[in-house]
Amino acid sequence: MLRSQFEEDLEKLHNQFYAMGQEVLSQINRTVRAFVTHDRELAKEVIEEDVEINNYEVKLERKSVEMIALQQPVASDLRMVLIVLKAVSDVERMGDHAVSIAQATIRMKGEERIPSVEEEIKKMGREVKNFVEAALELYLNGSVNQAYEIAAMDEKINHYFDSIRELATNEIRNNPEAIVTGRDYFQVISYLERIGDYAKNICEWVVYFETGKIVEM
Repeated sequence: MLRSQFEEDLEKLHNQFYAMGQEVLSQINRTVRAFVTHDRELAKEVIEEDVEINNYEVKLERKSVEMIALQQPVASDLRMVLIVLKAVSDVERMGDHAVSIAQATIRMKGEERIPSVEEEIKKMGREVKNFVEAALELYLNGSVNQAYEIAAMDEKINHYFDSIRELATNEIRNNPEAIVTGRDYFQVISYLERIGDYAKNICEWVVYFETGKIVEM
């Protein structure tokens, strides 16, 4: 297989991965909006469109394995293909968590809501979306130094997780009727926190590609 053919296939792989990432980015944005606006129809759309994310995953995994089997890439090229496989898995899991938030939106119909908590969840969702977007851009064009800077965004996500959990706990203490709602709030912020973890994973894969070292940020 000609080198030019491999490079062409690798570029297509990157572009497809980025397209998958953009779809998941849209899922995250819409699922948070659906949750805080109580939009069950939008939540259903997020759930229904998850099949497209899964299709991306299957296509990218198939193409990656095909490139490894047929083109037998050298070490650095093989590392790049393997990183695509790892990153695809991380992005697909982000999509799964977006779906879980959408399912919580539907499940919460008729439950008592706490506006102050939902306002903070909205802010957390915005930060998570920004984090994922930055990680995807890093994957295409970033450097090791940028990877560490972007990974640090996870600290803000974790701060939101802790502060919202404390706020929700206090609100439920004052209004025990909201305890069922609180359960869903805790789950939703947990899903958002996990999406942030997967965005940080992408930063780690960029470092691995550039240095050959596996790091934990």
